[in-house]
Amino acid sequence: MRDITYPPIIVAAKTLFRLLGQDFRMTGTEHVPREGGVLLAVNHIGYVDFVYGGLAANPSKRLVRFMAKREIFDNKFGGPLMRSLHHIEVDRGAGIASMEQALSYLKAGEAVGIFPEATISRSFELKEFKTGAVRIAADAGVPLVPVILWGTQRMMTKDHPKDFSRGKTISISVGEPLHPTGDDPIAETAELKRVMGALLDEAIRSYPAEEQPPGSWWLPASYGGSAPTLEEAEALDVAEKKERAARRAAKRAAQQHKS
Repeated sequence: MRDITYPPIIVAAKTLFRLLGQDFRMTGTEHVPREGGVLLAVNHIGYVDFVYGGLAANPSKRLVRFMAKREIFDNKFGGPLMRSLHHIEVDRGAGIASMEQALSYLKAGEAVGIFPEATISRSFELKEFKTGAVRIAADAGVPLVPVILWGTQRMMTKDHPKDFSRGKTISISVGEPLHPTGDDPIAETAELKRVMGALLDEAIRSYPAEEQPPGSWWLPASYGGSAPTLEEAEALDVAEKKERAARRAAKRAAQQHKS
């Protein structure tokens, strides 16, 4: 696969990281194979997770093709960039095409990234996982590598202003590869979530205490932070979906009125 845009984007990103004075704490990156198809399962806590999740494979000199929602591809700026990086467009109403593209990439020896939670977790804990990650890995016959990000939510996430101030610690933890068979996707998804949950717990507990004091909005409630609980976050997600549906309905009504 020919990459013209990806290499300079990585150089630019690393330059930005230095300018932001970010302290990277990366563990387990040796678990990302240097060749052959591999699926990276990444937790989702912020809007910049695509950038930082890809770094998990950087020591192995791999470029990660992320599965991302269609709305990003519909953006007049984001769309062309995402396509130039060979990321995979996901239409939640018709996900077969994106799964087939991911399988094609993996069988061709590419590294693909997926967010098993599908959307950003407002609680910063792991939401319910979709079974797509284990099913795709099993169908492609490739390892499934768990990746946990921590600290990215402090820069840009839902319900909070952007903050690109200097000196933030970014934690990237990579676990040992899993090898789903597809025989029991629900059980294998539960195992993936268990493994990623343990990695997340370690990432939170080992994060610099001075950067996440008790009551921090980016710290889960179960760890003494003021982030919404999983239940509260789910209620916020439901309200957001209803609001989006109402906006879409109003837009359609306005278009029909004009016609």
